Amino acid sequence: MSSSNVNLFRIDPLMPAHAYKTYAIVSPISTHMRQATCAEVGCEHYLNGWQVRVENLTPDLLHTAKTARVTVNGRQVPYRYREQRVAEGETWLVYDAGQPCFKAATHRAPLGKPPLYLVRDGDHRGNPRGTKARLHQRADNWVEDFAEHQQALADEIKKG
Repeated sequence: MSSSNVNLFRIDPLMPAHAYKTYAIVSPISTHMRQATCAEVGCEHYLNGWQVRVENLTPDLLHTAKTARVTVNGRQVPYRYREQRVAEGETWLVYDAGQPCFKAATHRAPLGKPPLYLVRDGDHRGNPRGTKARLHQRADNWVEDFAEHQQALADEIKKG
């Protein structure tokens, strides 16, 4: 394995990329997910509150942490927090539970769309021939394609 592309969970392929097929079931974020609230995703910070150590923040981040605002019932209100001094040089901003966390904009929830059943030429190194991926409309068609491919490989191995 080359040191520039080390992956402890991937075995170096024995053949070139064009000799492989990749079967995947995917639900892309762009088409299968929507932005969600902290409450919808069960965000731990929303449920339990959270804290930020003041000494770990740059002056700009400290200002943001203390002055950030959140939309509640259509109104912009400041986050609820208290400053808790634990010891000399150790102070925390402790945020109350029940308010959106600082990462709320990244929360996603599924739209309920069925996944995409794809078959691509190539492997993790790419698709050298540039062929278009095949999109199966139904899971059983994807499974059948996979089984036929496995059988073809087994037949070739038997031939020697």
